[in-house]
Amino acid sequence: MSASGNSTPVNENDEQVVQDFKQLNAVNDRYGGVIVEVSEPMDSALFASILRASIAQWRHQGKKGVWIKLPIQHVNLVEAAVKEGFWYHHAEPNYLMLAYWIPEGTHTLPANASHRVGIGAFVMNEKREVLVVQESTGRFRGLGVWKFPTGVVNEGEDLCTAAVREVKEETAVDTKFIEVLAFRQSHKSFFEKSDIFFLCLLEPLSFQIQMQESEIEAAKWMPFEEYAAQPFVQKYELSKYIVDICLAKKNGNYSGFSPVPTSSVFSDENSYMYFNICDLNVK
Repeated sequence: MSASGNSTPVNENDEQVVQDFKQLNAVNDRYGGVIVEVSEPMDSALFASILRASIAQWRHQGKKGVWIKLPIQHVNLVEAAVKEGFWYHHAEPNYLMLAYWIPEGTHTLPANASHRVGIGAFVMNEKREVLVVQESTGRFRGLGVWKFPTGVVNEGEDLCTAAVREVKEETAVDTKFIEVLAFRQSHKSFFEKSDIFFLCLLEPLSFQIQMQESEIEAAKWMPFEEYAAQPFVQKYELSKYIVDICLAKKNGNYSGFSPVPTSSVFSDENSYMYFNICDLNVK
């Protein structure tokens, strides 16, 4: 089981005062708390007992937040943890993360991820034709609306990479990412989460279209003026702003944000910072 022997007495005011007990293995986090990752099978009653003793010890040590990562194969321990005061923080396909706050008062643990990140790809050829699709699923199914290729950024995926990937998946057109032209934030979009949508400019590197049959009903190159004249586009402010921004960019009257690899204290790997490189004279 994921527990270690401990013979140090805890605070006498705590309920779990024992001279010899097993404590859950934990590592300290950067914020005065501990992280437990259960790695071996355990009886739920035994787990509850060890958990209570561990909390008493952590309280004595002045710890604050407690995180328990429960792999899916140890689902039998969820109820025991919840009965001790833990709550669901987030879940992934193979584990559940539970949280607990030891001090009195309101906890200061960070909330679960609050936003989903999406992209829309503006791709125009030399004929001033824009790459558009009709979706076979989702909100626009059966409406006859021609729209830019769109999609969701995957975990661990760069925004610029996601835009190129989505265009390739939906239309088989190869592209080069150029800039972020604009972004929009909305709320209660997907399972009550907020949404950030990035409008991206991409340069086409190929022109032959082969649509993604599982999600796309049709795909083609359409004159930009025809796209902009669609009743759906003209009906909503968001769509009209997108048209205005894209047109201004193509006419040389607008500067977007380009991806620039940057190093930082937060990671050993470079990440992209997006900004207006023209005004900074960055090559």
